[in-house]
Amino acid sequence: MSGRSGSPDLPGRARLALAALVGLGLITASWWALALWPLPSDAPAWLTRTRAVCFGALPDTLPDAGGWILLVGQPIGMLMILLTVWGKELRLGIQGLASRLGGRVALAGGVASVVLGLVGVVLRVDQARGEAFPLNPGNPAELAAMGRIDDKAAALRLVDQRGHTVDLEQYRNRPVIVTFAFAHCTAVCPTIVHDQLQVLEQSPPGRRPALLIVTLDPWRDTPERLASMATAWGLDAEDTHVLSGPVDEVEAVLSRWRIPRTRNTVTGDVAHPTIVYLVRPGGRLAYALDGTPDVMLAALKGL
Repeated sequence: MSGRSGSPDLPGRARLALAALVGLGLITASWWALALWPLPSDAPAWLTRTRAVCFGALPDTLPDAGGWILLVGQPIGMLMILLTVWGKELRLGIQGLASRLGGRVALAGGVASVVLGLVGVVLRVDQARGEAFPLNPGNPAELAAMGRIDDKAAALRLVDQRGHTVDLEQYRNRPVIVTFAFAHCTAVCPTIVHDQLQVLEQSPPGRRPALLIVTLDPWRDTPERLASMATAWGLDAEDTHVLSGPVDEVEAVLSRWRIPRTRNTVTGDVAHPTIVYLVRPGGRLAYALDGTPDVMLAALKGL
């Protein structure tokens, strides 16, 4: 039997192969959108956590190295399987489409969608990386560690170790370091805090930032425990604060600040990346950093 254009109908297996190719394209597009689509400040916590678990997370919200390998390797692997199982049928299906006007339009649309998708990925990566601050042209590692951003800082209002309500707005006229840690974290978190205290001590004259540390574990780091945490971490200056509050309020802050985290409900431990924000006077985010003192001090000089 012939089709409307006079060319033979596609065999059933060729149709299935084409359908599988289209399905692969849709799955890949959805996968990449989940990993790369910019999240609003009020994005639900489950979505932030899903991205962190599936693709890892960097301060610029892009996937980590493992995430990129998954994003690239998954479609390539599935395409190789499809070519191995139905390579001949897929070739026949594409040739059949190319013999018809409607098929050629569909093929051209598919190619255009892939090209536009790749362009979108390039633009998204370029936007997320931001502008590198020129620390030292001879030190690529330092250059790569600094990501300049220019977004309005999300709302942050919680209780500190002195029982006072601390609002980011009260430090609107000076720089602020905002980072995230919790008491039961015995390796990474103490290092983050120690490094930021070092930054405060070595800050340029007139540019000493306030330090706000938001707990990642409001279930255990309750307001009543903040004083002992502050003592253990050496937060004795008036402009250094460890912050907590009701679980839902702290979780809302963490989500607004786009902090990926996964809590083990059995042990209570929280898996999280190292993210240190530097907020410029006026309340706009200036940098998302890894917290290294040299990098932080250079960023302060660049405000």
